[in-house]
Amino acid sequence: MTLAIDIVKVIAIPSIILTFIPVLIWWERKGAAYIQDRRGPNRASILGFKCGGFFHNFADVLKLFFKEDIIPTKADKVLFVVAPMIVFFVVVATSAVIPLAAPLMIKDHLITFQIADINIGLIYILAIASLSVYGVLLAGWSSNSAYSLFGGLRASAQMISYEVAMGLALVSVIMYAGSVRLDEIVLLQGTKFWDWNFAREPLAFVIFLTCLFAEANRNPFDLPEGESELVAGFHTEYSSMKFALFFMGEYAHMVVGSMILVSLFFGGWQIPFASTELLNGFLPSFVVPFLQIGCFITKTLFFCWFFIWVRWTLPRFRYDQLMGLGWKGMVPLAIINIIFTGLVLYAGATYFR
Repeated sequence: MTLAIDIVKVIAIPSIILTFIPVLIWWERKGAAYIQDRRGPNRASILGFKCGGFFHNFADVLKLFFKEDIIPTKADKVLFVVAPMIVFFVVVATSAVIPLAAPLMIKDHLITFQIADINIGLIYILAIASLSVYGVLLAGWSSNSAYSLFGGLRASAQMISYEVAMGLALVSVIMYAGSVRLDEIVLLQGTKFWDWNFAREPLAFVIFLTCLFAEANRNPFDLPEGESELVAGFHTEYSSMKFALFFMGEYAHMVVGSMILVSLFFGGWQIPFASTELLNGFLPSFVVPFLQIGCFITKTLFFCWFFIWVRWTLPRFRYDQLMGLGWKGMVPLAIINIIFTGLVLYAGATYFR
């Protein structure tokens, strides 16, 4: 039974992320249209039904699937093919340790709603997420194109720079929780929103959110693919489904990044003012995880929309501004936040026992 449950989780959780992608693409188009005061996608239809422009996603899939798959003559063919796979599958693999609901006991079996319940969940996320830079860099180098190479170099420098600040921002969260297990970090935040880490660690939350934008190459941090300077950056030479993997990887990054943000700073799957014990008191135990998953997805969708809203609101940084913000702004602030958190914890342990 344990093996069957693990197989279901391995299939179900990545499927949730893949389901988010077409919804976010549709949101992106409709949201951009709303912000720019226009109608947005409204032409593609099936049997006369337009479904608010959602069917444009199906048109995109068909278009990309049947496009010619071009590999540049002097490209490194193996790395050119492997690079988009690395970008997409690394993002999906990062979601393996994210808990979607409280554990459920059925007879003698404890069912956890995460693929891998490991003791170093937060370290796993930082380690696996850092691998995506290899896919971007290999895509730029293997294309044998100046635009692609410059885009890959920009992406690698940007990701490495902001991963430092991201890791430092998470140190204060670990100090409060005393653990690197994601399920324990979620549980310790409780059900009262003023106890969630965004209220305890507002500076760490802002730094982490900013770094998520940089890691996902989303505007105003989309310098690696700035069309006014680099055509399309590291994926200039890509077409067909290889380009689709990069495209899907960006939106999957939004989803997984929002999931991590919700778990670390917004109580994860916890429903405000409704603990698992309280819900189990008047609801069947098997219903409670579905409510918690629904709460988790709602929080995640909010931050996915925030990604979209920021993209169509703020202009792109200059490259010197982007690197300056990372090294001269985010990193020093994260270090100051660690020191402040340490002082608060020491004062609390010393004077408020």
